[in-house]
Amino acid sequence: MTPLISFNDVSLGYGRRTVLQGVTFSLDKGDFIGIVGPNGSGKTTLIRSLLGTHPIQSGTVDRTSDLRFGYVPQRDQVASHFPVTVMDVVLMGRYDRIGLGRRPSSDDRELAHAALRAVGIMDLEKRPLTNLSGGQKQRALIARALVGQPNVLVLDEPTNGMDLVSTAQILHLVRELHDVEGLTVIMVSHALNEVVNHVERIGLVVDGGVRVGRIEEIVTEETLSSVYGIPVEVDSIHGHRIVLARRGASGNEPKLVERA
Repeated sequence: MTPLISFNDVSLGYGRRTVLQGVTFSLDKGDFIGIVGPNGSGKTTLIRSLLGTHPIQSGTVDRTSDLRFGYVPQRDQVASHFPVTVMDVVLMGRYDRIGLGRRPSSDDRELAHAALRAVGIMDLEKRPLTNLSGGQKQRALIARALVGQPNVLVLDEPTNGMDLVSTAQILHLVRELHDVEGLTVIMVSHALNEVVNHVERIGLVVDGGVRVGRIEEIVTEETLSSVYGIPVEVDSIHGHRIVLARRGASGNEPKLVERA
């Protein structure tokens, strides 16, 4: 099977400054990959290069001709104070098809309704965006991405700043879109313990590189301890992986590894 995207020994950066180098991995149809790393590690640069909006410094990136992205940015990057409804926001995802100065067609609106149903907020279509909760706004942004009929959904920190319930609901929704709708999904996050229980492969963005592998290959005590440079424990409670970091052998209490 031909990969949707292949990074081959790619270096990424800005001007003469290299942020990531030796990046080599493929995105296959049906993948569900979590990209994890601390702020400033290069996650955003990697995703922009994947989307084709940031040039590479060296190496090659191969893409299939039928690649269609649906991009969900971080909520704090979207101006939510404008007087627009949820339907207005979702239809923005059709603007490249509708064209400037043209009104959405009945087909565009049918697709918008289908996207709203897919994310479970059909009843909010006339609600002003300013009146939504964080979880509802995120669903609206996901619907905006879906209305463009993508085959790859890219989400940038989809649960950032959310409470426990909203986080669980959004992660469940994303997993459902992958399992039921067959979408290829790339989810960027700093929260390792959220990502490891939902994705199938993980990419650790650390020390100027990207290490990609299946969960069972990457999320091991040996691998994570080596990557972080501290003793790391991987445990399981009711079938959910939990990654714990110890500060050393001094008897300090373990803490969740939230920033990989």
